[in-house]
This record gives sequence, C-alpha cells and structure tokens, in this order.
Amino acid sequence: MTKPDFELTLEPGTNERQTTRALLPDAVYRNMLSRLSKSRKPAPIRHLFPYENEPGMISMLAGKPNASVFPFVSLTMKVRSSNPRIDDSLTDLSLDGQDLAVALQYGATSGNPELVKWLTDLTCHLHGSQLDEGWRVTIGSGSQDLLYKTFAALVEFGDVIFLESPTYPGVLPIVQALGCNIIEIPSDADGIDPASMASLLINWPKDKPYPKLLYTIPFGSNPSGSTTTLSRRLEVLRLARAYNFLILEDDPYYHLYYGDIPQPPSYFALERKVNGELGRVLRFDSFSKIVAGGLRLGWATGPEVLVNAIDLHGSSSNLQASGMSQMLVLRLLRHWGIEGFLAHTAMCAQFYREKRDLFEQYLQKHLKGVAEWSPPNASMFYWIKLRLPASMKAENIENDEGDSLLFLTEKAIPGGVLVLPGECAYADGRRICNVRVSFSLLDEGSMDEGLRRLGSLLRE
Repeated sequence: MTKPDFELTLEPGTNERQTTRALLPDAVYRNMLSRLSKSRKPAPIRHLFPYENEPGMISMLAGKPNASVFPFVSLTMKVRSSNPRIDDSLTDLSLDGQDLAVALQYGATSGNPELVKWLTDLTCHLHGSQLDEGWRVTIGSGSQDLLYKTFAALVEFGDVIFLESPTYPGVLPIVQALGCNIIEIPSDADGIDPASMASLLINWPKDKPYPKLLYTIPFGSNPSGSTTTLSRRLEVLRLARAYNFLILEDDPYYHLYYGDIPQPPSYFALERKVNGELGRVLRFDSFSKIVAGGLRLGWATGPEVLVNAIDLHGSSSNLQASGMSQMLVLRLLRHWGIEGFLAHTAMCAQFYREKRDLFEQYLQKHLKGVAEWSPPNASMFYWIKLRLPASMKAENIENDEGDSLLFLTEKAIPGGVLVLPGECAYADGRRICNVRVSFSLLDEGSMDEGLRRLGSLLRE
C-alpha cells in the first residue's frame, strides 16, 4: 500500500482552526445523487413552513390541529443526574406551556430548531468543526431511518459500493433491495482493512466507475466490536479523496468507547485535522444507545446538499421525527448542558466496560479452547469464532469450519441460549462459524450460565 500523502498537521494543544480549507463543490454531490433523489420535488406545504415565522405573517397555510383541543396539559418526568454513580439525586422536569405545544404540533422535517442547534454545537465541540464548512445537522427517527434515506438518495441499481465486512445486519436489506453491486471490505481487530480496499482500487477496471461510497462503523463495529485505528482511518480518508467516494460514518457507539488507548478522532473530525478538501464524510449518530432506544431519535451531519436530499425524502415519507421525543430529549439536554451530557455518556461507557470485563471472565471460564475472540474496546458485542463440532461441518467442503446458523437452530436454541449467526452480517450470506453475542442486558448469573451452556454445546 502506498504511504498516505498527508499527515496529521496539528500537535496537541495547537489551534485546530485552519483558516483556508477547500470545500467540495456542490456539483460533486449532485452528480452522486440517485435518479430517485433528483426527481423528488419539495413537499407543497412543508417547503412554505419557514414563512410562517416572518414578522406579521398571518398563516392560513397548514392543516395544523389547534392546541386547545389536545388532551395533554402538562407532563412531568423524573430524571437521574448525569452520573448517578456519584450523585443519586432525581430531578423533576416538566413539559408544559410553549414547550408542550411545540412537542405536540407538526414541526420542521429537519427537527426542532433548538435541538438542531444543540446538536450542531455538540458537533463543533466534539469534532473540531466550524459553522462555515458547508455542513449541517438533521434529525430523524433513529439513525436507521436516516441511513435508509441516505442510501436511497445516493444509490441506484448497478452502483458499486463498499461495505465494511462483517457489517451491521440492519443495513444489508436496504442496500440489497436497491440492487447495487456490493463489495465487502474485510475487517479485523484493528477495524476495516484499507490495504484490501487500496488493492481493489489500484486494479479497478478502467471502463468501470469507481465505488460511490464506503459504509463503515468505526467505533465498536456491529457485529465485530472492533474500533478502526488512527493509521487505518488516515489511509481510508486518503483513498476517499484519491478515488472520489463518500464515507458514511455510522457511529452509534462513538460515546461508548472504553479502550485503553486514547480515542481516535472520528472521520468527520479527521478530515479537518489533515490537509485536503472537506466534505467527504456523512456522519450518523444516535440517542438509542446513550439515552433510550424507544425514543427513536438519531441525527445525521454532513454536506448540505446530501442532508437536503435526506430531508426531501423525509418531507414526503414520515414528515418528521416525533416532536414529543425531540422535546423530551431537548428538555433533558437543557438541564444537563454539553458537559453534563458528556458526563452521562462517560458513565455509560464505563458501565459497558465493566460489563465487558465481567463477560470476558466467563468467556475465559467456559469457552477457552472451543472458541476464539478479541475483546472489544467499544459497544456491547463480542464477535466469537466457534470451534464447531463435526456435525456442524460439511464433508464436501475442504477445510470447512462449520455453519453457525446450523449450530443455532440445531444446538443453541434447543439448548437454551440465543446468539446471532455470523452469516447475517455478510452481504453474500456466507457460511461462517462466527456468532455475535451481546452482553448489554446480562447480569452476572446470566453471563455465567449462558456461556456455560454455549461451551457445553460446543464440547458435545
């Protein structure tokens, strides 16, 4: 692999603001949009909503229900402190008056403006970005909703895309339904392997267009649990710039990093730390793992043209993320502030690190000798290679290591233990002996017994 033609340009403690950074022209993004996305028209009512806020405007535009007929008058919730391990106090937060009226009414497709601003400020705080760099934030009904809209906006039948492999099982039905040509890029304990990607690109057929995007989960990848190293991130970014593809950075576990080495920068931050143009990263965050999954709230951050395309889809599908969920989260974030929010996420990361450490003990106790694994440094998953019994292997396949799906259906489920078979995480549905196991909900007794059962089944 060739050496990256740029290096980290900043030393710790230096001013991260670079005064002149080239931004990708809007035309680059427009050329990447799918025909479906280009054909979308603004929603006839929603694109006029902003005019309602002009001084003196009398709006007879939208069929918004009158708040006086809503049955809800006031809602009160008890919330924990940002770190209940050191402060177990509870606080009552209320939703009433204008906040409740906003929560119960139709709102902007891109999200509650105050919450959008809060997340914009958080992005600047965490990733070193500036407001004049051509990006913005939009809120969706979970990052899954935003991923679906993004792929629909960018990919059409026959397009080539890169997927980190193994990958998040929930994204595969989206891209497979679009009929694109999926190329899987292998990953290991250090994350995605850019050498494999570089080899493909260097030898790419000259009469074929290069891949349009890379989908990757850089922190605590689901299912592998791996976090991509800084050196690999640099090479991936170099390749994206050299071969003109986008990086879709799906990062629901960014705040659940608990590794022993310093947390590497996100791709969104990294392209601001190295020489070269800005705008190749579209980032996805989620409140699901750090606040509550049932709220169904996530946010996307990236170039305005791409975020506009996501919103254009939203304005004709689900209109907006739940106004009530947005206001509940906003009320909590007002109470905590950015520092309180980060204290909470640090507590979450420590919680899952302790779960990981305990789970590791029982893995060593019950699976040593019948499985292989690398401890994750983020998220809530282990990716385990099982040494399956002979009954799970095919006699007609040379060096076959077995089929974890067959093991699940014939051994694990009847034996009272449920895991995710590895084939779910590959676009080609390959036969594989790996499984994903989640430790997030297990108490110590369940860890011990669940892994004891799994180990016993493997030794039968």
